[in-house]
Amino acid sequence: MEMLMVFFMGIIGAILGSFFNVVGLRIPEKESIIAPPSNCPSCAHTLSIIDLIPVLSYGLLRGKCRVCGVRISPIYPLVEAATALLFAFATWEIGLKWELLVVLLFISLLMIITVSDIAYMLIPDKVLLFFLPFFIVGRILSPLTPWWDSVLGATIGFSLLLFIAVVSKGGMGGGDIKLFLLIGIVLGTVNTLLTLFLAALFGIVFGGIMHIHRKQGRKTPIPFGPAIVVAALVVYFYGAQLIQIYIKLFFKL
Repeated sequence: MEMLMVFFMGIIGAILGSFFNVVGLRIPEKESIIAPPSNCPSCAHTLSIIDLIPVLSYGLLRGKCRVCGVRISPIYPLVEAATALLFAFATWEIGLKWELLVVLLFISLLMIITVSDIAYMLIPDKVLLFFLPFFIVGRILSPLTPWWDSVLGATIGFSLLLFIAVVSKGGMGGGDIKLFLLIGIVLGTVNTLLTLFLAALFGIVFGGIMHIHRKQGRKTPIPFGPAIVVAALVVYFYGAQLIQIYIKLFFKL
């Protein structure tokens, strides 16, 4: 029964991942997420069922539009697959508890902002504001220990990113600042600080790879959102273990 639930949540994740692609691409453009139906951005062909099977359609169509043959961005299947795997993994790790609701909402937010930040270098306020009340309710139903750690984490996460933005004179985007407020609610103080630390490391790595791939100069801006997303997910599932490893290494020095 447990494995059946994990598999079911993986399917749900894949379906929602497809929807998260739509949300991440349309909300920044102030378009409806309901109408018009999904279509090819090149030829405007309305996609049919065979075009919309999460992950599988990309492989069946060999990564190209069935009508015009233009290559489809790999972001679509990657987000669908990542959401499916994360939903399944979270269910396996946590089980049917209120905390599962919190992490599924957290994963959903992170997938949407990954799409929007890669496509537009923007983390929409509408998306953050939509998830904010759900995270507050989620942390009431499944509080951290102590319960006020969510409040402190949100305050420190927001304030620290705001300070960095002011000191760096715009080096940190407004969406990143607000995102860390939500991360603070979910992860608490210590894990929020750990997320920022890892995000900075991942950002350096991602930035180096993107500059090499695109052959751009170092001053070309790159989206920081994906680095935050990876860091936040790693910390949510493995933050306690990482902190223990750090403490052991520190006291051995």
